[in-house]
Amino acid sequence: MYQALKASRSEFVPIRNLHYHVRVWGEPDPARAPLVLVHGWMDVSASWQFMVDALAQERWIVAPDWRGFGLTRAEGPAPDSYWFPDYLADLDALLDHYAPEQPVDLVGHSMGGNVVMVYAGARPQRIHRLVNLEGFGMPATQPAQAPGRYAQWMDEVKALHRGQQALKAYDSPDAVARRLMKTNPRLAQDKADWLARQWASPNAQGQWEILGDAAHKVVSAYLYRVDETLEMYRRISAPVLSVTASDDSLTQWWKGRFTLAEHHERLRAVPRLDNAVVNDAGHMLHHDQPQVLAQTIEHFLARADLT
Repeated sequence: MYQALKASRSEFVPIRNLHYHVRVWGEPDPARAPLVLVHGWMDVSASWQFMVDALAQERWIVAPDWRGFGLTRAEGPAPDSYWFPDYLADLDALLDHYAPEQPVDLVGHSMGGNVVMVYAGARPQRIHRLVNLEGFGMPATQPAQAPGRYAQWMDEVKALHRGQQALKAYDSPDAVARRLMKTNPRLAQDKADWLARQWASPNAQGQWEILGDAAHKVVSAYLYRVDETLEMYRRISAPVLSVTASDDSLTQWWKGRFTLAEHHERLRAVPRLDNAVVNDAGHMLHHDQPQVLAQTIEHFLARADLT
């Protein structure tokens, strides 16, 4: 099994009626704000371990489990759907806790990449440098889709309460590892075995359950508005590095409804943008090429010409 080179510790922070689990590497540095890493949909903060191990510089690193993922739990009943703006408010409160007086270096993957891009437009003063790892956004929508979307949302909430949205349980951590490797064929066996025990935990029946709330599968009631997203991008003042993998995940997911070319066209709205590609990698590029990704991010964060 993979052996972590840099030990993390768990902290629990009260955030908006949640017990927010935050994984922390290194020690606070009064002269430097933390490097903040936020994961994607159906992922956990431990997913960053391989990239953290590959970083050459010692940094104080803070990585939360988003609400409804990992070990972050609500104080009361679990919600039956999740709302994108809540991630913004959660991140805002977390930065108040960990870096109240300093802009942070912020890295987001996939859903987390979408969160950090929008957050940086709403709170530009909070960000020193920003890295978006395959945070593509969503296909463009039209107002005529709204009635159907609201109906779909209501139907899926009902299905959740009938138990029809439950996540699959697995017989063993080995089975979880095989599931991870099926989704990502580049994931090595030793890393899959390690990650399986972070991504899932045993229940009372001895099965291993994914550490993600099934309510995350409920579709958003709101349509994705490209015009609003572009306006958020225009307000970002920090230098931004957009990193994509050599595998074109968008083509696989959306079958032409949303393309990598459209994503790059949207990014033209970002005032200070650099692009990078990680070769021999898929969407989980922090698993596939952690050394290359770590070097790419560290080079960007250290560039003197971006001040």
